[in-house]
Amino acid sequence: MPIFNKMETRCLSSLAKVFPDQDLNEPPFDRGSALLNETYSFQVAFRATKEASHAMKHVQVHAESGLGEMVSVRLVGLVPSELPIYGDHDDRILRGTPGLYPDPLFPIDATEGVAVLPHQWRSVWITVEPVEPIFAGLYPIRVIFASESGDTLAEEKFELELIPAYLPKQTLVHTEWFHTDCLATYYQVEVFSEAHWSIIEAFIRSAVCRGMNMLLTPLFTPPLDMKVGGERTTVQLVDVYKKGRNYTFGFERLKRWVELCDKCGVWYFEFSHLFTQWGAKHAPKIMAEENGRLTQIFGWETDAAGDEYGEFLDQFLPSLVCFIKEHDLEKRSYFHVSDEPYLDHVSGYSRASERLARHLSGFPIIDALSNYEFYEKGIIKNPITPIDHIEPFLENGVRNLWTYYCCAQYKSVANRFFCFPSSRNRIIGMQMFKYQIAGFLHWGYNFWYSQYSLRVIDPYRTTDADVAFPSGDAFAVYPGANGQPVESIRLAVFYEALQDMRALQLLEELIGREETLKMLEENLEQELTFRNFPTDTDWLLACKEKMNRKIVEAIRRQSVST
Repeated sequence: MPIFNKMETRCLSSLAKVFPDQDLNEPPFDRGSALLNETYSFQVAFRATKEASHAMKHVQVHAESGLGEMVSVRLVGLVPSELPIYGDHDDRILRGTPGLYPDPLFPIDATEGVAVLPHQWRSVWITVEPVEPIFAGLYPIRVIFASESGDTLAEEKFELELIPAYLPKQTLVHTEWFHTDCLATYYQVEVFSEAHWSIIEAFIRSAVCRGMNMLLTPLFTPPLDMKVGGERTTVQLVDVYKKGRNYTFGFERLKRWVELCDKCGVWYFEFSHLFTQWGAKHAPKIMAEENGRLTQIFGWETDAAGDEYGEFLDQFLPSLVCFIKEHDLEKRSYFHVSDEPYLDHVSGYSRASERLARHLSGFPIIDALSNYEFYEKGIIKNPITPIDHIEPFLENGVRNLWTYYCCAQYKSVANRFFCFPSSRNRIIGMQMFKYQIAGFLHWGYNFWYSQYSLRVIDPYRTTDADVAFPSGDAFAVYPGANGQPVESIRLAVFYEALQDMRALQLLEELIGREETLKMLEENLEQELTFRNFPTDTDWLLACKEKMNRKIVEAIRRQSVST
């Protein structure tokens, strides 16, 4: 028997953020459209009516539609943030105060259900992931809240129109650094044990599902996010055997890694940095078997420009290139020198780059850096520039340009922090389409350490790397039970941005680039750039609907003409 006087509910878009301590500002949103292979999400916010004095526990939530198991329902969880944003932030944020923020997307236990509280809005996240065969048409989706005894407490209806078109394959190369050591230390398993490999596979599959087609591959323990002289858990895929000044190498673990990536759908391999971060002054930690003992042979004490490490690279890199060729990975392999060099690192970075180029001239070497001078002087051919320093690279017509953002990009540009509206996360897909960006990098898919990797943190309690980076910067996925990943709102919305980019590429194929850009920027007061962009949710959602309508119209015209 329906009971509709105990709960309030409202359909919302995926771009809404529902806070427990404020009223809903978002208008109802109960209709949308998607292409036949496009993942689509919306939310239903809920709370107990004002008359309720206690929480209702074990409320069951499920979705009914003609789409069956293509529809999933998850609970939007709350996590704390002590550092939502730096003090001199811009005004395009939701809030700057510490507190509880909506972010993890938890599976709903069939027994536990959800708790419905008075005076606190919460939400569930509904995702539609079409699988073939699926037909175009209008699909009503009923989201039903029921008591333990089966009484209906509330329900909402959303209408999803699947339109007769398919997103093209993603062309953007997308990597978010996959921290293999964080998986081992959080779950307390031995590195590269069978339990570790199983967890790695689960997290790779989640990454691929959300548009990551390149994976950071730890040839040696990546020299990233460490205090100088510090250390991270050893995650070394290549075995090294040292005898005097001679080295031999074993690639069995690397081979297993490549096979696992192939199985999960990863296409590109991003081999870990061969010199330390912020200047390329030292070697990464490298372990080797010498005289029957495993020992560290290189690290912070190693001069990157010294003969000993140079001789090692001169032996290692040809062996690695042979492995790459043997497994037909030439067009799938990328290399790094050192992360985020600055202008005063030019000489050291240049020497390190020249050392690698002796053996890797046929492979792209990519690095995150801010200064155009590195490209202008020919020191690097494949720069990855932050979105707030991208203008000189665009103005000078750098081809196959990549971009990235991290904690430093918190003013006037897109990013994914907890405190930013989700529209500020999603807009980057449209920006990357306009500027024909070839690749996107982020440093934190699952960085569950404090800043400089000084200690392991619980990402459900510490979301800012020990008050170092605004919450949302260090990771996009949480560790779930039994080694399974828990996605975040931010990960889901960024994937929507990638789908926007693909939809615009489809439209470009149908009506041309000029008309597509005209559609994208009409009704904007200024042209769309990486610094000038709307954060209005209604505009972004309307733009996507307009995009879908134009795709349908163009396909119909083509059908009639043939």
